[in-house]
Amino acid sequence: RQGKEAAMEHDDLPRSPTQARLQPRDLAPLGVAELNGYIDELRGEIARVEAAIKAKLGQRAGAESFFKK
Repeated sequence: RQGKEAAMEHDDLPRSPTQARLQPRDLAPLGVAELNGYIDELRGEIARVEAAIKAKLGQRAGAESFFKK
């Protein structure tokens, strides 16, 4: 049983980065205010991702300039 229980714990973990993505929500039961709040949450997540991309591009540019010397 320990092996089976341990396997079940691993099933709860995302298997790939694509599985860790945001899942579409059911929007039907949400009111206008809740939908606007959800949009704000998504915009916050987009800003966070854009900042991560900018940081990675900066690291890449730094590495490229280091190796060109």
